[in-house]
Amino acid sequence: MNDRLIIFDTTLRDGEQSPGASMTRDEKVRIARALERLRVDVIEAGFPISSIGDFEAVKAVAGAIKDSTVCGLARAVPKDIERAAEALKEAVSPRIHTFIATSAIHMEKKLGMSPHQVLEQAVAAVRLARNHTDNVEFSPEDAGRSELDFLCRVIEAVIDAGARTINIPDTVGYSVPEQFGGLIRDLIERVPNADKAVFSVHCHNDLGLAVSNSLSAVLNGARQVECTINGLGERAGNAALEEVVMTVRTRQDIFPVDVRLDTTQIVTCSRLVSNITGFAVQPNKAIVGANAFAHESGIHQDGVLKSRETYEIMRAQDVGWKENRMVLGKLSGRNAFRSRLGELGISFASEEELNAAFSRFKDLADKKHEIYDEDLQALVTDAAMKAENERYQLVALRVCSETGEVPEATVTLVMDGQEHGATSKGSGPVDAAYRAIESLVHSNADLQLYSVNNITSGTDAQGEVTVRLEKGGRIVNGQGADTDIVVASAKAYINGLNKMMLLVERTHPQV
Repeated sequence: MNDRLIIFDTTLRDGEQSPGASMTRDEKVRIARALERLRVDVIEAGFPISSIGDFEAVKAVAGAIKDSTVCGLARAVPKDIERAAEALKEAVSPRIHTFIATSAIHMEKKLGMSPHQVLEQAVAAVRLARNHTDNVEFSPEDAGRSELDFLCRVIEAVIDAGARTINIPDTVGYSVPEQFGGLIRDLIERVPNADKAVFSVHCHNDLGLAVSNSLSAVLNGARQVECTINGLGERAGNAALEEVVMTVRTRQDIFPVDVRLDTTQIVTCSRLVSNITGFAVQPNKAIVGANAFAHESGIHQDGVLKSRETYEIMRAQDVGWKENRMVLGKLSGRNAFRSRLGELGISFASEEELNAAFSRFKDLADKKHEIYDEDLQALVTDAAMKAENERYQLVALRVCSETGEVPEATVTLVMDGQEHGATSKGSGPVDAAYRAIESLVHSNADLQLYSVNNITSGTDAQGEVTVRLEKGGRIVNGQGADTDIVVASAKAYINGLNKMMLLVERTHPQV
């Protein structure tokens, strides 16, 4: 039998560091439950010391998850570790993940510490974390650029102090597969007590090599990979969970490991993360892209029709693609609605919430004949955004767009409990609507991104709009969905404005 490869998902922590990808507590819990259904081994829920919001999110995930280990990140300082331990108090299986930089450039320029001071602080942090849990992970930040002898000394010392997982991060995405795999092999061979810990890797995708570096590490002895759904993450992102998992699962002739994941949950999880963060999945993305199992070439089509294996190395169904996802319609009842949402991992705290969601479902069914799972996910996400961000609410929108005439939009908003209206012209109906909204809120935010995607197929499909707003260095994403694309655009802009108003500063773990 092959060894087990531990899958450590950091979508809720490192993935959230993508500009504009911040998630609310309830959104983190929704994603965590999807990861639990995926049977992810470890869920890194956040960085508790960074803000009250992140502390509450980690605490909520720890209380909701039963079948996966829940992890909190902490710098190698006592206040971080105590805060992480407090957030994880209700977890069935808690893990504290502590880190400190070990590369010469980080120690000198960022920390202002000597190697001896770094070594002492790392050991003290692990010992303190062990007072709260036996499951302690240690990361020497920027290990890929650290001096090998010093790296070995630090790892040996923290294992002696009680660390049971040693994570080697390629923090800046600088490594290449042969070199990074060799580093893992050298560490396992040179550290005397290496057999007392699981070696892990955390690779960034700055050169497009995060998955390759991770897999090279696995071939050289690593038995945990840290990754994110859809490769989400700061800068160019992290290693994509779906690519790591399906490579290992598909190439069992090469990899001496296997994963315990239920891979049929991959697509559902991917869509949920995309829906909540507003980061669309590119059509040609491996495993989860819309074209991942599509065949345009006549030669390919002919081969697949004769034998699927001629051009497909895995089955679409094995990662969660289905032929027919439509399950509900206008005549569907409350029980069918509740049951389908339950299958998607969506539950309600009260009957009132269920009734409100069912009412919105009926409104959508009046506009759209066939309701797909993606529609339901968007409906719930839209409702959650309204419930949490109440500063501005869209009441009404009227747009006039005619050939040869300048488009005009009239918008009515509730602002702090009172209705206000405005009319503006623009170069198009969306531009006119945004100008009208801006004339009321005076945000002066810079619109950096405007993106439209169809949630499902057909001319009656809901349009999902994502906007990215920036103001004073703060970046947020706003999302909105509706069968009317102009209404969806207005919802997205207002959602972004509400997030901008409520955004709490978070400490970056690399600062």
